[in-house]
Amino acid sequence: MSETTRVEMDSMGEVRLPGDALYGAQTQRAIENFPISGLRPWRAFIWSMAMIKRAAAEVHRELALIDEARAEAIATAAQEIIDGKWNDQFVVDPFQAGAGTSHNMNTNEVIANRATQIMGGELGEYRVHPNDHVNLAQSTNDTIPTAIRLGCLWRLEELIGVVEGLAQALGDKALEFNDIVKSGRTHLQDAVPIRLGQEFGAYSRAVERDTDRIQRAAEGLRRLGIGGTATGTGLNAHPEYHSRMVGRLEELTGFRLFESDDLFESMQSMADMADFSAALRTLAITLTRIANDFRLLSSGPASGLDEIRLPAVQPGSSIMPGKVNPVVAEMLNMAMFHVMGCDTTVALASQAGQLELNVMMPVIAHNLFEMMQVVIGSVRVFTESCVQGVRANQIKAESWLMKNVIVVTALNPLIGYAAGAILAKEAVEQDESIRQVAIRKAAAGELHHANQDRKVTQEEVESALSDLRRLTDGGIFG
Repeated sequence: MSETTRVEMDSMGEVRLPGDALYGAQTQRAIENFPISGLRPWRAFIWSMAMIKRAAAEVHRELALIDEARAEAIATAAQEIIDGKWNDQFVVDPFQAGAGTSHNMNTNEVIANRATQIMGGELGEYRVHPNDHVNLAQSTNDTIPTAIRLGCLWRLEELIGVVEGLAQALGDKALEFNDIVKSGRTHLQDAVPIRLGQEFGAYSRAVERDTDRIQRAAEGLRRLGIGGTATGTGLNAHPEYHSRMVGRLEELTGFRLFESDDLFESMQSMADMADFSAALRTLAITLTRIANDFRLLSSGPASGLDEIRLPAVQPGSSIMPGKVNPVVAEMLNMAMFHVMGCDTTVALASQAGQLELNVMMPVIAHNLFEMMQVVIGSVRVFTESCVQGVRANQIKAESWLMKNVIVVTALNPLIGYAAGAILAKEAVEQDESIRQVAIRKAAAGELHHANQDRKVTQEEVESALSDLRRLTDGGIFG
């Protein structure tokens, strides 16, 4: 910012601000009143508010409520913001005055000053007025919730693409690992065999289902309440303003958008935003679980499971040479913990609305846009730097399976549950495999059929345990 200053007036009096700032008095007051976090608005919030201002200017020009020159200047200034030209002029902390009045006025003032310049005027002269022209027929109370919806939709395709990319990468690994038979584990204890490909296929399908949830929740964001103005009545807005705005925003953004069937509800309720946030939280839960599994399956290598090997991307210790940690999976865990925390904020802020307005919208906006940013960034890195490079350690996986006494479950149809439990106990005590113990007992005539009055043969035991891969396909054996 320039070292020179200028003085502007608002309804509370004089305000001194940087001489070359495109923002004005109300934004400067917000800077001084809310030096809270040092954070700035997310680009999605800047973009969506500018889109609303451009659409409003063009609709009001069509309705002959604003002159051609001012409408054109506003639209041009707004488009510059949409294109990312003036991001540094959006300076209000996310923790600000309730409802987002400061962010709305930051947008109004930047556009008004830039439009004034376009019309040949000086900063602070306001040939285009921030309230009377840029904010015409609008209120913070209907622009901010509309901007939240549009800002989420702005990155929706990118978000879905990244998550679908992860599902595809996991699915590719499921095919690659399909012939690797390993121990299943439940309660972190040995369980019946499973294929490594089946594990990864389940991860892929879980992520696919989360993608469906996100897309379904996003549908609610397409319903816009712009035109409700202060309380939902539409006071000071043209009767056609709401429908025309939705139509114009649809044209400008390329999004499918819908008119609200109840402007009062659209201003009171943040339920659509909370629903979308919850869908992101559910994805975060899924990804946390998958990252945990990756860390467990790759543990060791000498003293852990070591059934998969993750790409080595950096040294893992400042003191232990040669140590390599599952850092990308750890990053994903931390990122998803943050997303879940953001969702908690959105939920609490959404229920804090009172009567005709939810004044917690700034923190809802900030956390939703942050959730999308963190999910997009972390999932992309996890996919490209971890999942795509995962290798299976087939030798280790099969060695664990050979020691797994729970394969005795395959003998249940032959000898029954109780006899199987005895076999498993003996195998553990003797440090032998189930096959060794069962064949020895069958040879000695000590295994009896569970449902028939006869002894189980060695051949029947061999048949039931001969192909452990077959055990991963279900069905009854023996």
